[in-house]
Amino acid sequence: MAGDASFRPEVRLRRAEEYSAVFSARKVLRNGAFDLHVLRREDGSARLGLVIPKKIARLSVLRNTIKRIARDAFRRRRLELPPVDLVLRLARKPVDGTLDRVTVRREIEALIERAIVQS
Repeated sequence: MAGDASFRPEVRLRRAEEYSAVFSARKVLRNGAFDLHVLRREDGSARLGLVIPKKIARLSVLRNTIKRIARDAFRRRRLELPPVDLVLRLARKPVDGTLDRVTVRREIEALIERAIVQS
């Protein structure tokens, strides 16, 4: 994707301090398998961080699929988001192959939609 719909480094959370700040804000949106931690910022554009633990999603294929879908969903809606830092976390019991692409996409898009509406 080109232009404003890309996933450039300035729209990613990269440092541990950035993740810690979002987690300490304690605003969390939850659904089936994911938590979306939200921290409102003064200026700038929305940024995304991903936490997909190996303990929960053992297969690297599953972890990478979740990350790919999350980045794509964020890119598509980023311009509608207010200036917030978002951390998407796979937070439920260990999953093997029970999460399919359609379910993952639906849950992630629903969380991003809630973040747009509530912010």
